[in-house]
Amino acid sequence: MPDRGVLNDGKRQGQDTGAGMTPASEGPTSEDQGYDRGITAWTQVAVSHLLVINGFGYFSSFAFFQAHWETSLSRSSSDIAWVGSLQLCLLFFVGAFSGRAMDAGYFRWLLTAGCSLQILGVFATSSVTQFWQLMLAQGVAQGLGNGLLFTPLVTLVSTYFEKKRAIALGLAACGAPVGGLIFSTIARQLGPALPFEWLVRVMGFVLLFNAFLIAALARPRPIKRTSGPLVEWQAFRELPYTLYAIGVFFTLWGLYTAYFYTATFGKDIIGVSSSTSLVLLLVLNGAGIPGRIVPALIADAFFGSFNTLIPCVFCVSITLYCWMVVVNVEGYIAFVVFYGIFANAVQTLFPSTLSHLTTDITKMGVRTGMVFTIGSFACLTGPPIAGMLISVADGSYRFAQLFGATSVLLGAMFVLASRLTQTLPSHIWKLGDSRVC
Repeated sequence: MPDRGVLNDGKRQGQDTGAGMTPASEGPTSEDQGYDRGITAWTQVAVSHLLVINGFGYFSSFAFFQAHWETSLSRSSSDIAWVGSLQLCLLFFVGAFSGRAMDAGYFRWLLTAGCSLQILGVFATSSVTQFWQLMLAQGVAQGLGNGLLFTPLVTLVSTYFEKKRAIALGLAACGAPVGGLIFSTIARQLGPALPFEWLVRVMGFVLLFNAFLIAALARPRPIKRTSGPLVEWQAFRELPYTLYAIGVFFTLWGLYTAYFYTATFGKDIIGVSSSTSLVLLLVLNGAGIPGRIVPALIADAFFGSFNTLIPCVFCVSITLYCWMVVVNVEGYIAFVVFYGIFANAVQTLFPSTLSHLTTDITKMGVRTGMVFTIGSFACLTGPPIAGMLISVADGSYRFAQLFGATSVLLGAMFVLASRLTQTLPSHIWKLGDSRVC
């Protein structure tokens, strides 16, 4: 019979299971720390859910903005993709700084600054008339606000949950498809009745309402690490952590290709109307809800986050390869559904898997932020590369699809390698260890 400790992400009692981990027998148990229970803990899941709605949820409707700005500003798909990719890049890049600040006890400061920048970015976007204004409003302001909040929200949930961490993070991460549904529905239902600037302002008022709820309910765990480096370079001497970081880079490099170009592919290749393109965006986000919850439940109940993540990443790559043969509406709907499920599963599981690479919760923020920062460079360059490939191919999406699928496949291989090395004795995968033969 397989060792269940190994199957569940290497969490064997008394064993060094990952980057920066200490033996379970040397630290407090989950019962001592009050993990996985209580109204306060589950309230923080709701808080993180609202934070994700305001961040990733708003971003999930970027395909709507991509199509609008290409037309209204007369810019190429690659140019507009830089706006969304910069926003996504800053969301992850600022993670190293916000994670360390979270560890130091500055959650309230991060919350205030992050929500303020998010709201400012949305309302400024409503008044954009030139490309540089769009870059500052939707790219820089929105991206910085998201970045100040994303790593802390992952850390907030991770410090309250241990055995149920995957489902807790999965419920919080459902804010992305829920937010995508909210903002895409606003665009579809109010678009014919309101000018674009007021359409975006309505979205801004949704963010503002959520921000008030977040400020009232947020209760960070009283864990404070007052000293320590901004970057813990020692983590990169641990092979599972390093391989995982590389895997995240390649996965994110190709993952968001379909998010950016769902609406434009529908109009340019399939020949559907703008309204139908928004329906496809709703389908993409709607499929993300079971994609966020079901894999998290499977991870907690059976296989662990790491073992559940790996097949999901491979499935994203396969789905992107299948996108290359889509030629009609029925096929595109099928692609959007499967992609929405697996892509959202990956986005939910990779932070919870990362949290299992350390049991020292005082370092949770900085180590999570480090991987997010590495992933930020993939997010910055991936969608514009895809847009450039579309332009070079005279409007054909074939090379962009191939780029996205192959990037995710490479990411899946590195994540698998990380998992395999984690099952080995720690003296083998600790780089620079004098006991390595």
